[in-house]
Parts: sequence; C-alpha cells; structure tokens
Amino acid sequence: MQLVLQAISVFSDKIKKGVQGRSQTFSILESKINSNDKTLWFHCASLGEYEQGLPVFKSLKKHYNEHKIILSFFSPSGYEIRKNSPIADVVIYLPIDTLKNAKRFIDLVHPNLTVFVKYDIWPNFLSVLKKKQLKAILISASFRENQSYFKFYGFNLRKALFAFDHIFTQNEASKKLLNNINYKNITVSGDTRFDRVSDQLNQNNQVEFIEDFKENKVCVVGGSTWPEDENLFIDFINSKAYNNVKFIVAPHNIKPNQIANFQNRLKVKSILYSEKDLKKRENYQVLIIDCIGLLSKIYSCADIAYVGGAIGTTGLHNTLEPAVFGIPIIIGNNHFEFPEAQAMIENKGMFAVSNSSEFDKILSNLINNIESRQFAGKQNAEFIKKNTGAVDKILEYLQLG
Repeated sequence: MQLVLQAISVFSDKIKKGVQGRSQTFSILESKINSNDKTLWFHCASLGEYEQGLPVFKSLKKHYNEHKIILSFFSPSGYEIRKNSPIADVVIYLPIDTLKNAKRFIDLVHPNLTVFVKYDIWPNFLSVLKKKQLKAILISASFRENQSYFKFYGFNLRKALFAFDHIFTQNEASKKLLNNINYKNITVSGDTRFDRVSDQLNQNNQVEFIEDFKENKVCVVGGSTWPEDENLFIDFINSKAYNNVKFIVAPHNIKPNQIANFQNRLKVKSILYSEKDLKKRENYQVLIIDCIGLLSKIYSCADIAYVGGAIGTTGLHNTLEPAVFGIPIIIGNNHFEFPEAQAMIENKGMFAVSNSSEFDKILSNLINNIESRQFAGKQNAEFIKKNTGAVDKILEYLQLG
C-alpha cells in the first residue's frame, strides 16, 4: 500500500503530504516518548472524527493528567489542521497498517488506553494491542449491514473488532449487527458529536466584524458550501430585494479562483472576510468567509442556516453545529446516509431542497415568518439537548464518571 501511495502522490498534493508525514512518524515518536512514559493513544481518520472524539479526549486528558497523549491521523485533512492540537503532546500520521509497522508503533507508544473513533479500524494495529493485552475502545461507532465486517469474506475485519475491549455505538441498529457476529461488549452511548456541539454554547463565539456586518438584520449563513450550493444563493440573492437580510457564506473550498467566481456572479455588494480591515464596512449584503476555523462560531450569529454538501454528491456537512444554536436549517436532498438529518427533518427543524425553486420558497418563508423560524429553531435545539450524554456513558465504563 505504501508503494501505491508513493506512486499516486506524484499526482496528488494531499497524498504526497500523507506519504511525507508517515515517513517521519517513527523518528518523531522516538524523540518524544520515553520507555517509562505513561501514554494514551487517540486515533482519528480525519478532522470529522477528531471533532467527534474531542469531548472524550478532553475528559480523558483531565483524568489522566500524568499521561502523554499521542494523537494520530490517517488523512492529511485531519493532520494538517490539528497538528498543533492542545489536546495532545504528540500529533502524528498513522503508519501504513503492516504487522511490522504495528509492532514498532505499539512498542514505542505502549499506550495504557487506546481510543479509536467511529470506523477507522486497522487490523494489524489492533491485533498487536490485543496480543500485548493493551486496552482499546471504539467510540461513536456506526455500522451498516453492507459493510465487510458482516459479510462471509470479512473475517480479518471481524477479528479486528474483537480486539476492542468495548465498543460504544451510536444506535441500536449497530449494536444488533455486532451481536449478530457474536460481539457482546457493547454500550449504546449515542453520538459524541452532540456533546461536542453542546460544548460550543460554553465558548466565546464572538467573531470580529460579524456583529457589525449583521446590523441587527436577519442573517442567513451558508456553511461548508460547494459550487452547487452557492448557485442556490446566487439565484436567490440576485433575484430578491431583501434589504433587511444579510448573507454570510463560508465555502468548503477557499481557493481564490473559486471564491472570486462566486463573488463575481453576485449582483449585490459583497466583501471577503480577509478584506474586513481594508474596506469601509457599510452597505455590504454578502460576507464571504475566505479562511477556515470560524464557521462553528459564525453559526451563533445566524437566524437561518444552510449546510452544504447534499445538493450535490460530496456528502452533507455537519448539521449539528448550527442546530445547537436553535436555528432552522436548510440542506440539499441527498441526505439519506445521515440519520441525524433525517431525524431533524422529521422533527420539523430542518428542510431539504432539490432545486432553486424549493430553496427560494423555504428560505423566503423563514425570512418573512418569524414564528416559523423560531419554532424550527426550537425543535433543533431540543433535538441536540435530548441526544447529549454519550461522553458520560463512556467515562462511566472507564470508571471515571
């Protein structure tokens, strides 16, 4: 696999970063971990899993304050953004899952506890952990019937699951699938993402310039948008004369040429967040966020949110982040692999659209009807509150609650 990635890296900067990063993993571990160190190992596939595991990581860091924490990622999109995470003493790329790498890695890290998040399960690493009788848990696990674990050819992956001392699932369906392969050490804890976004309410969510830009008007935030999502906003903004509405759009991809294309198609005055100190601030109707790391705070200023990814096929982004602030949410109609979206739609706090006409109708109603807006927002806030508590169940199992 390493050779394949090296070959492909010639054509992909992302893969190249991963290959280069993995080449440094063992030297980093050798320089930063001693044989007598107490350690915890947290592994995440990428940024989403990191955010999902973070409330558990924080609690474990607090309880195991004498331990060094090693945080590993497989994907560059997680490592590059969180390589300076304050939660960890050492942040690294996980080496390719060979038995040789796994033995060397576990010998260097020798974790007292290992936490994997959701689904990134590597058989050789888990086999070595089990052989050395080192405790490992899987949190926020979500399984589907069509996965290899539950097929006749999935023996090695099934074996890897049995290396976990305990698996915390998001739902009863996942527990049932595990029971069907005779895995019994299961707790249905729910999804730790609910705890993660609930914690956002305790943070300072002020973002420079946002309140000045909003001017006490109705604020619509488009989060993690792709070009297909931005087309909906362009059609709506260019065809409506809503002087009482401000729009904030945070594209998923902040490449300058794509930002420029979006901005040039707008017929109203717009400003980039990076220009906020360079231009006069009045009379702009659209603010485009051309940096990363602000979206979860910006949602706190929104009266209505649109979450990108599901109008196309790239995958729906995090809808829980805006929901915690008690605001209605609009998404695209390709949301069926996201149970939390399905639940919020059934709960009447979220609305799915498939085209500009439907987007126009729903957004116009939410802008003009404060009662509809408040009802949908309340439904979302209550949905988040109802589903928190996964972290407490995990800590209770670890006898830390």
